[in-house]
Amino acid sequence: MSHTLREQKKLNARVSKIQGQVNGLQKMLQEDHECQQVLQQIAAIRGAVNGLMREVIKGHLAEHLVLEEDLGKREADMDVVLKVLDSYMK
Repeated sequence: MSHTLREQKKLNARVSKIQGQVNGLQKMLQEDHECQQVLQQIAAIRGAVNGLMREVIKGHLAEHLVLEEDLGKREADMDVVLKVLDSYMK
């Protein structure tokens, strides 16, 4: 079973929080809030997304790199993580 399925409840709770924050941001923009408040909300959303990504990467590393016995599979999974991190950091 995939680590994302085992941690589904926790990950879905994080996604729900992010959805609420995005909805709040949209409302703020429609109601013409101050730039500082909008920027703070954007930073909160980014932090929540970073936290979600960290949890998924942590599960992936634990399941596919730490617990995997096949070295070739471990190297391939490491490449997957590095590609995700590269695309995220652009």
